[in-house]
Amino acid sequence: MKACFLAARPKTLPAAIVPVWAGCVLAWKVTGKFDLILALCTVLGSIAIQIATNFFNDAIDSHKGADTEKRLGPKRMTASGMMTPAAVIRWALGFLAIAVACGAVLYHARGWPIIAIGIPSLFLSYGYTGGPFPLAYRGMGEIFVVLFFGFVAVCGTVFIQTGLWLPEALLLGAQIGLLSAVMISINNLRDRDEDMQTGKRTMAVRLGRKYGIAIIWAETHLAMFLGLVWYSFGLLPLAIAGAPALLLGLRIVLGVMTTPPGPAYNRYLALGGLQLIAFAGLFHFLAVWR
Repeated sequence: MKACFLAARPKTLPAAIVPVWAGCVLAWKVTGKFDLILALCTVLGSIAIQIATNFFNDAIDSHKGADTEKRLGPKRMTASGMMTPAAVIRWALGFLAIAVACGAVLYHARGWPIIAIGIPSLFLSYGYTGGPFPLAYRGMGEIFVVLFFGFVAVCGTVFIQTGLWLPEALLLGAQIGLLSAVMISINNLRDRDEDMQTGKRTMAVRLGRKYGIAIIWAETHLAMFLGLVWYSFGLLPLAIAGAPALLLGLRIVLGVMTTPPGPAYNRYLALGGLQLIAFAGLFHFLAVWR
């Protein structure tokens, strides 16, 4: 069970929880609607897909030789021999089954759009690192996160709660997607040297360390300054929700600039998760307060 817990990578789960949390808050703020059962099914399905993705990633990276003895990040269960590849894949499929069960409830409530959201999400839990065009190996990890953990997750959550596609959800999705991508960018920057040797062409590998740091800086700052757009929706107080994220982002950027890749980057990865949670927490407070 300890191996399964580690393979689930709990530090990455804020990227699954925050879009649903913030999306529900936005739906309530704009329309006054909130359905607890639908919210629980949405967040459980999101977490299940995230964990399945992590399990697939563990097994596939080991099979492709991307996880080696030079790894600087947390130990991977398949590569270390703590779990067999078959066991890891079975766990991944089990979590996908949980996601499908949650999706059935959401489909009953909202119809075919849930299928349109769910099928690509289920497929890409595997296709992120596996299949004929693995996104993580093509330098598209950050783009994938912004699209699915930002726009799709937030807009989908708001639709599930309200039955409406709200333009405000696109703005919130962009902010959360960018802050979620920070964690992928830190991970890729930490593993850049290993990925270069194993053929994993992440953004950090393609562009180099200097631009890898610049990407983290841009993701954090763009998420903050996009907040000014809340003024156009008459929700100016929500503009400052990115303030703690900016402060934590500056700490992360300073850290990766001054520290060579190593175990210290795992601390910056945790700060990336904290940055995302801090944004959602302040967004929630401001939405309720005003």
